[in-house]
Amino acid sequence: MAGNDLSSRTARDAQSVLDGQSKGGFLKRLLPFLGPAFIASVAYVDPGNYATNIQAGAQFGYALLWVIFASNIVAMLVQAMAAKLGIATGKNLAEHCRASYPSWASWVLWVMMEIVAMATDLAEFLGAAVGIQLLFGLPLWAGGLITAAATFLILGLERYGFRPLEAVITAFVAIVALCYLVETFIDKPDWSALGLALARPTLPGSEGALLACGILGATVMPHAIFLHSALTQNRIRPADGKGLKRLFRFELVDVFIAMGIASFVNAAMLVMAAATFHGSGQTAVGTLEEAYLTLQPLLGKAAGYVFGISLLASGLSSSAVGTSAGQIIMEGFIHKHIPVWARRLITVLPSLAVIIAGFDPTRVLVLSQVLLSFGLPVTIFSLLRFTADRRIMGELVNKRVTSLALGLAALLVTVLNVYLIVATLA
Repeated sequence: MAGNDLSSRTARDAQSVLDGQSKGGFLKRLLPFLGPAFIASVAYVDPGNYATNIQAGAQFGYALLWVIFASNIVAMLVQAMAAKLGIATGKNLAEHCRASYPSWASWVLWVMMEIVAMATDLAEFLGAAVGIQLLFGLPLWAGGLITAAATFLILGLERYGFRPLEAVITAFVAIVALCYLVETFIDKPDWSALGLALARPTLPGSEGALLACGILGATVMPHAIFLHSALTQNRIRPADGKGLKRLFRFELVDVFIAMGIASFVNAAMLVMAAATFHGSGQTAVGTLEEAYLTLQPLLGKAAGYVFGISLLASGLSSSAVGTSAGQIIMEGFIHKHIPVWARRLITVLPSLAVIIAGFDPTRVLVLSQVLLSFGLPVTIFSLLRFTADRRIMGELVNKRVTSLALGLAALLVTVLNVYLIVATLA
């Protein structure tokens, strides 16, 4: 098949670069290695990000912009370590957990991560359905059915090798980024207020803490960590330690570019909401539907359509990626496999139930992102344990400063979660 030929050619080109036989500039040598981080980055620009970022911008202006950049720094570090684990060992994070933890712990972690994955899929599925509803005026349930069918088609690309799926997902990320580049030019943010918010970080009240935790959960996502370690584990297999180190350096570039784009998109979402809604006194704008409808009279009809297109692209791509991550989590933790279409059907049911029950999609999205952040500490601490173990990582074992940074990241996530509970119950 053409897709398999493309994937095989990509692997050969990458191996040629690692062997020092490839000629050409840096960009040509880099291309075969780009892809895994872009698929993982979809989790960082999914509809859950829209919900949390728009609410944060509308209610608090630019005040929580620093949370996005801080979260993205953590995301870059964590995703780089996840990729390194797969490169160094040929196994993904879920497989390492199963091999190292007691059987009961593996089952508990599997159940926890499945719940997290379902919360993720709920956010992504709802986002795409809302995007279809906004753009075409269809009922939300109809948008849900179209989303389910579309994700089946996207997931079907996996049978043609890794490269076609990487290309399609990267195209979706590009659409979202382009849409928000346009939105940024349209909404004309207050750059001085933006800079002041970054220079003086604040966390405004319990609702601000809730949204900050939601932003963190939507930015550093557990299922993306498991997924990234799997995307790199067998993609390219260098023959020696020198090749492993070169491969990891190229993967760092992949992570930096993909996560950098994701960071821009997240920041642009919040900036758009702050400049358009908070700036005009409409601090109560809290749903995706309100954002779409309010953008049109404030910024013009085109702005609303650009928003809808970006939401649809985000939802479709992230829903497909979330389903793949769920497969990896199940296979890694309990060595069980179900057909991808069966998993897609199972994960569709809670989303359709939420739609039929008439729950507010945006509030469900925000709460799902908060739930994700509670799955992060155990994921990051597990990643730290394995990447700091020389017996597992060999020459790619963490340096002491890297392990310290990763440990601080896990501690930050845990502290934010505890703060969220105290602030919410107070």
